[in-house]
Amino acid sequence: MADAVGVSRSTVSNAYSRPDQLSTALRERVLDAARQLGYPGPNPTARSLRRGFVGSIGVLFTSQLSYAFTDPFAVRFLTGVSAAAERHGTSMLLVPLPPTQTDARRAVENAAVDGFCVYCVADEEWALDVIRARGLPYVSTAPRDDADADERYVGIDERAAARGIAAHVAGLGHRRVALLADAVLPDAPAGPLTLSGVHEAWHPTTRGRLSGFADAFREVGVGWADLTVVNALGNSRQAAAAAVAGLFDGPAPPTAVLAGSDVLALGVLDALAKRPGRTNPPVSVTGFDDVPEAAAAGLTTVRQPAEDKGRIAAELLLDPPADAAAGHVLLPTALVVRASTGPVPRS
Repeated sequence: MADAVGVSRSTVSNAYSRPDQLSTALRERVLDAARQLGYPGPNPTARSLRRGFVGSIGVLFTSQLSYAFTDPFAVRFLTGVSAAAERHGTSMLLVPLPPTQTDARRAVENAAVDGFCVYCVADEEWALDVIRARGLPYVSTAPRDDADADERYVGIDERAAARGIAAHVAGLGHRRVALLADAVLPDAPAGPLTLSGVHEAWHPTTRGRLSGFADAFREVGVGWADLTVVNALGNSRQAAAAAVAGLFDGPAPPTAVLAGSDVLALGVLDALAKRPGRTNPPVSVTGFDDVPEAAAAGLTTVRQPAEDKGRIAAELLLDPPADAAAGHVLLPTALVVRASTGPVPRS
């Protein structure tokens, strides 16, 4: 291209990226020659490599791409990320991880980004190892007790928040309870399953919430073996309804269901509403997150600031604080009591 016009390569580059360095006539001559030769201009990927940055941050999550646009909590989280990205003049790349770790590693290795928000990844150490090997910064939304001082994260105390809502349910007299979460075990079927302990759960967020639920019921004499853990095949209302099908048909059905998300809790309410004659006595149902649909459904839940979580995660990535301790952010949560919970009716 440069030889065809009789100019240097830097002159061609300036015609596209630094037009103020050329006269109008020379720039037009270069661009006209490029059009005739079918030259599209400098390769943006190569240009990014030369500059040392891409101008995009990646958001890792374990789910299909459509999840980012349909899950109400994910939508609010990404709204927060995008607000921070816009303020810094950068873009955002969604990186859904394929189910096999080999393909997932490749996705992390090949993502053209300047850093990652690790939003929703099961035991994430392998992903962090790949990111570190690339020399890129990251921010996690799953705070860990063993995090290094210079690791950055923003999240909530999952266990404490779950303990609070479970204590509310236990205080209402409920002792026969089911704990509902999605993908508790990677290949487990929908419905009740047997876990020897919380440590078997696949996802750190699920482990935190199940641990908090178990803590509260242990305090009132209900051990882990007396809790019913229910697995949903995905975080959707349909998956939740399928998971609890038949759960209330036995001689001693649960009087309360504590769900790991509002979406799952709403699915339980859907299933209960379709039962002939409704369930008697009524079943208390709780969620987690306080998505917009929760208030309309009268759902008791835990409120956490989804948009703040996304915004702060992106800010920590794009404008890291000088003080490493300031990169460890725990956000507040609140118990929101609504009509979906009530005392166990007297028999």
